[in-house]
Amino acid sequence: MSWLSQDDQESLQEYFSRPSMWTQFLPLSRAERYNTNTHQTTESEEEPQAVPNVELMGSERMEMRKRQTAAAQEPPGSVPGQHGAGSRGSNACCFCWCCCCSCSCLTVRNQEDQRLTRASHELRTDLPTWEESPTPTLEEVNAWAQSFDNLMVTPAGRNAFREFLRTEFSEENMLFWMACEELKKEANKNIIEEKARIIYEDYISILSPKEVSLDSRVREVINRNMVEPSQHIFDDAQLQIYTLMHRDSYPRFMNSAVYKDLLQSLSEKTVEA
Repeated sequence: MSWLSQDDQESLQEYFSRPSMWTQFLPLSRAERYNTNTHQTTESEEEPQAVPNVELMGSERMEMRKRQTAAAQEPPGSVPGQHGAGSRGSNACCFCWCCCCSCSCLTVRNQEDQRLTRASHELRTDLPTWEESPTPTLEEVNAWAQSFDNLMVTPAGRNAFREFLRTEFSEENMLFWMACEELKKEANKNIIEEKARIIYEDYISILSPKEVSLDSRVREVINRNMVEPSQHIFDDAQLQIYTLMHRDSYPRFMNSAVYKDLLQSLSEKTVEA
């Protein structure tokens, strides 16, 4: 203490004899013990050497008190260093730290997938099944025997021919041809793309159980055009299947029980009338 003047020493003793500001944050017993120790230290000649340690301990306690107060104010279940993360909840984006199933981006993605699946199912149900048609007349049935075009131009003729194809396990040829006809009627680009995808998956893909028989050239053209399909993307394939049915299935249909029974039934009704 020889380097301090008498006035400086007295001022320093007076300063440390005052109650400290941070003692209000300490428990009462510890605050009293600190004041007692402070007064005892000022009475000895070595008291200035203990002052820096007291100040350091006080700063540490102050910092610890601040941390405890901040921790008590945080909502339960929150993770340190992730302030505000618990309040995000289901509104968290795809960059959220939790990556949980409640993330809104996953919810939106699931809703979008469900919407596309539902739209795809609706378009599939729109594809032709059995066509509604009145009972054909005897003249119409006789005209079917004159040309394949006469058979395919009427809904009743297509239904009868399709029934025959089912017995030969080749009904997919008629279904594909009818789906292509429906695609040509569309004008909306999004619907065209979706219907083209469905037709491709159902009748062109080699993984489909209803795959139709097409040559490699036609398949390559379709595969290239599927990047941006139009309503005429399957025209070549449709013509090829139409020719196949004409040359292969149509002659057998004319000699089948399906055609002969229908022709006989209509002939008997005409005679009775």
